[in-house]
Amino acid sequence: MGMKGETIMVTIGIIGAGRIGKVHAESISNYVKNATVKTIADPFMNEQTEKWAAGLGIPNTTKDYKEILADPEIDAVLICSSTDTHSPISIEAIEAGKHVFCEKPIDHDVEKIKEVMKALEGKKTKYQVGFNRRFDHNFRAVKDAVVSGKVGDPHIIKITSRDPEPPSAEYVAVSGGMFLDMTIHDFDMVRFLAGCDAEEVYVQSAVLVDPAIGEAGDVDTAVITLKMANGAIAVIDNSRKAVYGYDQRAEVFGSRGMVANANDSQSNAVISNADGVTGEKPLFFFLERYMAAYAEEIRQFVDAIENDTDTPVGVEDGLKPVLMGLAAKKSVEEHRPVKISEIEF
Repeated sequence: MGMKGETIMVTIGIIGAGRIGKVHAESISNYVKNATVKTIADPFMNEQTEKWAAGLGIPNTTKDYKEILADPEIDAVLICSSTDTHSPISIEAIEAGKHVFCEKPIDHDVEKIKEVMKALEGKKTKYQVGFNRRFDHNFRAVKDAVVSGKVGDPHIIKITSRDPEPPSAEYVAVSGGMFLDMTIHDFDMVRFLAGCDAEEVYVQSAVLVDPAIGEAGDVDTAVITLKMANGAIAVIDNSRKAVYGYDQRAEVFGSRGMVANANDSQSNAVISNADGVTGEKPLFFFLERYMAAYAEEIRQFVDAIENDTDTPVGVEDGLKPVLMGLAAKKSVEEHRPVKISEIEF
């Protein structure tokens, strides 16, 4: 870690310059004061990406991520490459003595997540998983209300999570399916808001948006019921296509009250006239909605490195939603409630 004036600077290498890698690079450069990006690696690095990196003040670009792992000046790596590389690069980075921020999911295969956990044993390495919604101001406000006891004991947790546009059938085939790609964020949010693990999952699902998703062996619409360890019941509803934008809301109802949040829109202005009363649609794209959350999660990752504290979303938090996703898949296949304990770990 270098010094810049009085501030300790954490030097970061980013592996993967796709959509999410670019988001992190931009948010660190613009919003995270005590971190700096030295190198960004991508096997498909091209002139356009090199120019973009230079424009952000990132001095190095490379096609080989191993250059990042071999650089003694780099304290931490962000793994933003394709999902199938997350766990092997995590292990290489841990062995190279780097702190790791890994985009979700660590892996679809529980055995591979176990290998990452093993690599971390006995090391002081910080490991954080990219469940960015925990850092969004709206969801944080719901969590804070629950923690402060304003709603009493949680009884019912409701999560609505609907994307504006479905992915391509090609993407569906490699992403592990909706439960491990999209709903994984909602499984994390349920654990976050309940403050405990899920014990049982039951899914009703369908293909209502795009038949090609069904042909690829996945679903695009689901209602998921979960029994939580603290006795609360949770419901998640998912759709791959909400024509009005990115729809993500949460509600926690308890013995002393209820807390709920709403979607972000460009403004909360409402127009009332002879045609009726209209407000704005939610923000359409996840980057518009969550840019501040991406900056905040990296800020907290950097703080954990500087202060030698636990990261806010550790490797266990990366594992649990995958177990929930695998249980959800099993529930769909076998048309029954599935206990999380049935998923071998």
